[in-house]
Amino acid sequence: MTPDQRPDRPWRVRIDDQYGKPCGAGVLLDRRSVLTCAHVVKQAGAHPAAGTRAHLRVRSAVAGDAWSVTARVVEDVWAFDDDSRRGDVALLRLDRPVGHDGVTELWKVPISGGKVRVYGFPEYEPDGIGVDAELAGSGGRAGEWGLLNRTHEGRPWIRPGYSGAGVMALDGAFAGQVIGIVVAEFVDEDGKAAWMVPVDTMRTYLGSRIEPYVRGVGIEVPSRGDPAADLDDPLQLALTRELARLLTSDWAGVALVATGRQTGPGSSWLVRLTETSRSTRRGGAPRDTVLPFGAVDAAYDARGRSVGEVSAYLADRFGFAPDRDRTPAELVRRLLRRTPPAFVIVDGIDSARDTGRLLTELLVPLARSARTRGLRLVLGVEGDPPEELPYQVRLDPAPLSGGALRAVTVEQARQAVADLARAEGEALVLERTTARRFLAPPRPPHGEAPRLTVRLAVARATFPHAETAAIEARARSVRTEVDAYLAEVRGMGAEHEELSVRLELYRALAEEHFGAHDPELSGLFATAAHALRAAPADLAAAGRRVPRYVAAVNRRIAEG
Repeated sequence: MTPDQRPDRPWRVRIDDQYGKPCGAGVLLDRRSVLTCAHVVKQAGAHPAAGTRAHLRVRSAVAGDAWSVTARVVEDVWAFDDDSRRGDVALLRLDRPVGHDGVTELWKVPISGGKVRVYGFPEYEPDGIGVDAELAGSGGRAGEWGLLNRTHEGRPWIRPGYSGAGVMALDGAFAGQVIGIVVAEFVDEDGKAAWMVPVDTMRTYLGSRIEPYVRGVGIEVPSRGDPAADLDDPLQLALTRELARLLTSDWAGVALVATGRQTGPGSSWLVRLTETSRSTRRGGAPRDTVLPFGAVDAAYDARGRSVGEVSAYLADRFGFAPDRDRTPAELVRRLLRRTPPAFVIVDGIDSARDTGRLLTELLVPLARSARTRGLRLVLGVEGDPPEELPYQVRLDPAPLSGGALRAVTVEQARQAVADLARAEGEALVLERTTARRFLAPPRPPHGEAPRLTVRLAVARATFPHAETAAIEARARSVRTEVDAYLAEVRGMGAEHEELSVRLELYRALAEEHFGAHDPELSGLFATAAHALRAAPADLAAAGRRVPRYVAAVNRRIAEG
């Protein structure tokens, strides 16, 4: 018996045609129900178009529990499009019950990362063989599938015979749970990637028939409806495009999004964009106004909710231990250390039951370290941004006031915003280098280019527009602040490098004249080196101690 044929994994089954030829795999949900891929059923000759008498066979993959039972597709629980291959899920009903106690749980989980195992039945091993893979976010078929990456070269990999196999989490709080099924037909057995149908996609097609088996929490925001609605409004379109651009790049940090009280819960453009990360909510929205399927790990509407409720949702969504990891402090620690870094949206934070506690206990501690930890935290507010909340980017629908006295063209404003965006990009790269860790530079100015890009898009749509001059003036003003930040941080780096080189040169000179263990010089060197090598470095102290050490070496040499 292999580890994957253990009796505690009774849900692993093989799907055969009526003559016993293996066609794929499936998940035994209870004594009479089996979940698999629609194309596996079609390959077995039992798809609905084959008639009511068409059937296939389901065989147990558990050692010591050999059974094989005929089964048929449950009426109206079949989803498969031959052209697009969307859906590709089906529910089977066994002709007689089997000895399977309880139900197999199907868990809704983030698909951005984690190790998984699948157990399929390739032609060369009809009794089945396990394969390990790594979740890698969105992939394939119009944003309905999750990507599985190969983890070990030279080992068996997913190929025909694995479709329909349960995808079981191997690490984290969801270890041992089924989180999807494999869906793929490969012509290249050396392929390095495969795909799975996550539970959220299954629910789209199988609805209430699969709901009794589903566990976990998903994206908890109010329904907005068609994500393409209102995108004919230049402001709504610009806001959505800019946030989508930001969140599909390698940007990390806190984005503060003003949704406006006039829109009301469930109707803001932030909610609309969030919903596009679900397979059911993409509609006919333009490509640059949607997020990849599964991109958002967690999303929650905090209106009227307590900090405890928000914390409980996040703990449940990421599968953290209920008896330990629900406190805000422990939740912050776990989220900041998650691999890969999490993508979290919390809307309506200023309409929470106790906004002050939500900020001080949970959101502010997360925001302080979000950028350096790679966390993407998008926070929706209906009013003015909380003063105590650190953030990198702010987006809101409010127009800019004021403006330059001179006439400004759209092209001049566009160039100013583009120059600012490049400067802010340089600041982001610089902050992500060792400068942030070892030099403790000041925080960079808040990113204004995304907001100005939105306002410029609105101005261009209705040109001539009085706001164009204000956009250009604001871009030049913030560019001055960013340039000053860049100069200061680069200056700190240059000073650190100059002091380090000088200290090392005089260390070598002192060792040549007095050996490596001279009591006076060794002590002075140690204090100077500590100021430079600590994290963060103390440049002010190093600026005093290195010259002191240099002067001592020169004095000792002069004294002979």
